[in-house]
Order: sequence, then structure tokens, then C-alpha cells
Amino acid sequence: MTKVIAHRGASATHRENTVAAFVAAVEQGADGVELDVRRTADGRLVVHHDPHYDDRRLVHDVDAADRPDHVPTLDAALDACGSLLVNIEIKNGRREAGFDPARSVAVDVVEVVRRRGMVGQVVVSSFDLSTVDRVKDLAPVIATGWLVRLGLRRSQLDRCVRHGHGYLHPWDRSVTAALVAGARNRGLGLNVWTVDQPARIARLAGWGVDGIVTNVPHLARDVLGSADS
Repeated sequence: MTKVIAHRGASATHRENTVAAFVAAVEQGADGVELDVRRTADGRLVVHHDPHYDDRRLVHDVDAADRPDHVPTLDAALDACGSLLVNIEIKNGRREAGFDPARSVAVDVVEVVRRRGMVGQVVVSSFDLSTVDRVKDLAPVIATGWLVRLGLRRSQLDRCVRHGHGYLHPWDRSVTAALVAGARNRGLGLNVWTVDQPARIARLAGWGVDGIVTNVPHLARDVLGSADS
């Protein structure tokens, strides 16, 4: 059954990547939550998409105690997600301020997941393949996924398999029935982002994708609920 994964929480109705958005995702019937992790100046993990806050201060330059009030720590976000599946996306773009070439942020994420006993409840992903490689090296039992932006190709399916990752997370508009079948043939799971249109949600579920990352989990839940009945 295709899972509903709330994109940064229930972000159509609440401020994204906040405790309120994650609590709302639970209330709206999501199966999982996707959230973004960055590291602060003092080495804490906080949940925020962009490399800078609204006031333009860079996340990696600001101590956790001085972050905006709405930005949760990773621990607080995971508390709000309860028993849901959590897709932890490590933000570590090579062209972004604060890029971590050693991928040591992966060490911190793995430590949090292990400390909380959530090894079987998370998928750790990143657009930076070396970052998810580091997670896999540190903790082979943690599920990992490679995020792919544009132009999904069969060679990327093979590359994901070679690197030992169980999931590929492709952009919606690059996904076709043939690519879903190709992933299945390679034993890869697919979590597709970001899909808000009911007809497209239903089509992807019909093709058998594992998860649909959406800003409107309540709508996706209604679509998939009716499709399953």
C-alpha cells in the first residue's frame, strides 16, 4: 500500500517544518513525515529547509539557543511525529553555505536515531549521495534514500543499487510507469516528491510507488483511502 508522507509536515495548513505541522500530519492521517535537518554553529541538529533563517542569518553560523522560536530541534520534531515513519533529509548541498565536505553531520543524525531507538522507523535521505553513503557506512541497518531532482534515468537506479541504498526519492515529474517498473525490478523502493494533485496521486499509487510526499496529507489520505476501498 502506498504511504502518505507529509512534506515538511502538513505544510499546506501549517508553517512547514514546525512542531505544529508535524502534529497536524499525525491528525490528518499521514503514514509518515518528511523533514529537513541542518547543523547549528554549536553542533545541534535543527529542522529547517533553507540554509538561512528568515532574517538571513545562516543556520550554521547561529547557536541553537539563538535560532527563531518556530524552528525545532530534531529531537523535538521526532517527538511530535510520534510513531509515524520519518524521512530525515540531511541538507548538505555542495553549493550552499555551510556545506560539510566530511559529511560529519551524518554521524550526528545516526547518533540521534540510535539513541532514540528509531532505527526501524526512519529513512535518511539527501541529494548529496556521499552523505547517504556515510549514513549507510555508519549504520547499515538504517534505511537510506538518494534524492534525485531532474532527469531521472535508469543509470541512476543502477547507481543507487550499487551504493547499497534501498530507496530512490525522485521528483514527481520525472516518474513514469516504466521507471517504477525498473525500480521494482532492482528491488528499489520509490518515495516520490512533491505531489498534491488528486489524479496524479491516484496514478502513482496505481503504478505501485512506495510513498507519496505531499503538502496535503489529508487530501492524499482521502484519495488513497477511496482507492483502497
